[in-house]
Amino acid sequence: MPKERLQKILAHAGRGSRRACEEFVSQGRVTVNNEVVAEFGAKADPARDDIRLDGERVRPERKKYFLLNKPKGYVCTNSDDQGRPRAIDLLRHISQRTYTVGRLDMASEGLIIITNDGEFANLLTHPRYGVPKTYLVEVEGRVTAADSRKLRRGLHLSYGKASVDSVRVLGVGKERSLLEITLKEGKNRQIRRMLAGVGHEARRVRRVCIGPVSDEGLSLGKYRALSKTEVEAFKRAAMSGRR
Repeated sequence: MPKERLQKILAHAGRGSRRACEEFVSQGRVTVNNEVVAEFGAKADPARDDIRLDGERVRPERKKYFLLNKPKGYVCTNSDDQGRPRAIDLLRHISQRTYTVGRLDMASEGLIIITNDGEFANLLTHPRYGVPKTYLVEVEGRVTAADSRKLRRGLHLSYGKASVDSVRVLGVGKERSLLEITLKEGKNRQIRRMLAGVGHEARRVRRVCIGPVSDEGLSLGKYRALSKTEVEAFKRAAMSGRR
């Protein structure tokens, strides 16, 4: 296992936030193989080195992987200065420090993965790997074939060009349309902003698939552990889509 920064090892072991763990190191409270290490940026191997905080052995936490069907009204962050409900609060009785993989905006709902495995999180979020995510989107107005083509070609938003991997019109009514949209990389509020760019307001955005898993059998607000087979399937999906 490659060496990691001490504050990261401590944080992943549930000893506090990354910032708090940086303070532990700078205060000389951390030892590696019986030697005090107080320099910023110091690294160690959590699998081989004897790492202690205030004399107590620090052991890496077991990796955990969960699939949550997030309702509206929850933010995908570990700290929120406005005190809003967090997605991780829905994972009751989980002692490990976990975090969401990517984000769904507060007004959106659907699948999000929660883990304490940073390498796994990077595989699912880095644009290089392109793990697909599929959404059902209810929009104002009638979405035309021309609108769909514009979404696939891409639009220039404030943070650069954005496009969808695929879009299907599942239903069209007098006032609203239902779309299935798949992205391989997602920017902040991308679906809502792109639809606004072609003249349609997104009324409801729901992520129904991430890579090889779907929301089948998982009610809003509920979560389940990912199986070892599913975790491996995610890794394969990420590597197969590598650019």
